[in-house]
Amino acid sequence: MSSRENQAPARKSIRPLATLLPYLARYRHLVVGAGISLILAAVTTLALPLAVRRMVDNGFSSPDSGFINTYFSMLMMLAIVLALASAARYYFVITLGERIVADLRRNVFDRVTRLSASFFDVNQSGEIVSRLTADTTQVKSAVGATASVALRNLILCLGAIGMMVYTSPKLSSLVLIAIPIIVFPLVGFGRSVRRRSRQAQDTLAAASAYAGEAIAASRTVQAFNGEGLANSHFGAAVEDAYGAARAAIKARSVLTAFAITMVFGSVVAVLWFGAHDVLSGNLSAGTLSQFLLYSVFAAGSLGSLSEVWGELSQAAGAAERLNELLTEIPEIQAPENPVAMPVPATGAIAFDDVHFAYPSRPDYKSLNGLSFNIAPGETVAIVGPSGAGKSTVFSMLLRFYDPAKGAVRVDGVDIRTVDPKDLRDRIAIVPQDVTMFASSVHDNIAFGMPNASREAVRAAAVAAQADEFINRLDKGYDTYVGERGVTLSGGQRQRIAIARAILKNAPVLLLDEATSALDAESETLVQKALDGLLHERSTIIIAHRLATVLKADRILVLDHGRIVEEGTHASLIRQGGLYAKLARLQFNHGAEALFVNVQS
Repeated sequence: MSSRENQAPARKSIRPLATLLPYLARYRHLVVGAGISLILAAVTTLALPLAVRRMVDNGFSSPDSGFINTYFSMLMMLAIVLALASAARYYFVITLGERIVADLRRNVFDRVTRLSASFFDVNQSGEIVSRLTADTTQVKSAVGATASVALRNLILCLGAIGMMVYTSPKLSSLVLIAIPIIVFPLVGFGRSVRRRSRQAQDTLAAASAYAGEAIAASRTVQAFNGEGLANSHFGAAVEDAYGAARAAIKARSVLTAFAITMVFGSVVAVLWFGAHDVLSGNLSAGTLSQFLLYSVFAAGSLGSLSEVWGELSQAAGAAERLNELLTEIPEIQAPENPVAMPVPATGAIAFDDVHFAYPSRPDYKSLNGLSFNIAPGETVAIVGPSGAGKSTVFSMLLRFYDPAKGAVRVDGVDIRTVDPKDLRDRIAIVPQDVTMFASSVHDNIAFGMPNASREAVRAAAVAAQADEFINRLDKGYDTYVGERGVTLSGGQRQRIAIARAILKNAPVLLLDEATSALDAESETLVQKALDGLLHERSTIIIAHRLATVLKADRILVLDHGRIVEEGTHASLIRQGGLYAKLARLQFNHGAEALFVNVQS
């Protein structure tokens, strides 16, 4: 996405709006209704000058007031038809715009949620949200009101020009000669407007992304008295967005001024010739009035089209940015003919000479020839210094990334050959950084299992030692936990994450510092819940807590992406290698005494 953004301003047309055509095709009835309303309103408007001509040429020259009454009655009927057609046009086009943008937002969000982890490594979530909100709003304006005005003015312009030719071919020829002189500069200005509009949207998205980060980390910002720094950063981003928006506005202003000057200047010139024809008797006053009205319609329509063109250019930039997300190809996809996972699941895991480097750091190997096997039901702990590749093991197992070399197998099947959904159905994870959604406790536990019964959710909470504190909340399981679970303590959030994993009941369990945020009492309670889980499924634990490490069947010591030591806690302590060194650094003196006791 980022690479395409750099190239995007080079495209200078409203062509990206064509990506909305499939959405229009879904709602043909609204499109047809809008089209009929537009045509009816335009035809009604174009009929008005004909009535004016008849009144000027015939009505005022006759003492019979009945003629004028009849024509004014006709004008009133035309006004009613025009009002009804305009109301119908508004209903159809605005409804169409809302419907299309609702579909577009849903499709973009669906695509974003399916993109690979590597995409989010290099793209800010706030910028993506800006596309979902600000850009879709821009598109809604284009598909709704702006497109309606554009079509209405286009029909009026073409109809008025046709009627001008019918009314006076001589005067119309002068107008038609002036049109290319007006249109070609408009197209050039429109390109500049679209390029500047795209830049404005990009800078606004960057400001929104920073705002999202700062607001989400508001407590950290305040704890470090960083309000001034955050405001300074956001202020600079807003000023950049303002500068880009001002440049786009300036370009649109020049475009509008040029269009109106050229259009109405040409009309004045043509009417000058028409006035001389009336004086010479070659043209009636009514015919000139009719031509004058059609000229005003054509000029007004062209002037409005110049403004609309700028808005469509902005919408084209927004549509392009949204289309970039819709066309982004996930690096991790299900194969065309996925292999079925064995049934029943056993939870056997194998890493076979796995090499991997994150796309954002291609020169640094996070895994460097990693190989190990985990038997069904076995509990294995992975320890090592920061950056050794521990968390990367989980990312590879969940197939957030594919290895550059080697293979990862679950139940004997290379996970690249199966549907990622089938793979992830067999894995439950309790992450160190617990993800909580701004919803109820029940919904957070049942995330991923939305059809779980109330009783099943409560049973999982009981097993995770979370039921007691949940019942103390104002509304129990229906309590709203706030954004990112801000109303809960770290330990409470972690126990809800454990309950979520228990509810999933997967044959493979991944624990990433699952008890790191708990106090001693809570850790003891949760450890009891985890003990029951560990005997029923294959488990990989990333942990520094002694209690968890001691319960592992094996401990793998990682350093620079490969296993440097392997064994039980006691055997690794006796070896006196990296594990023993890490143990002495990470555990307190009481734990060291326990190490000595275990070793002896």
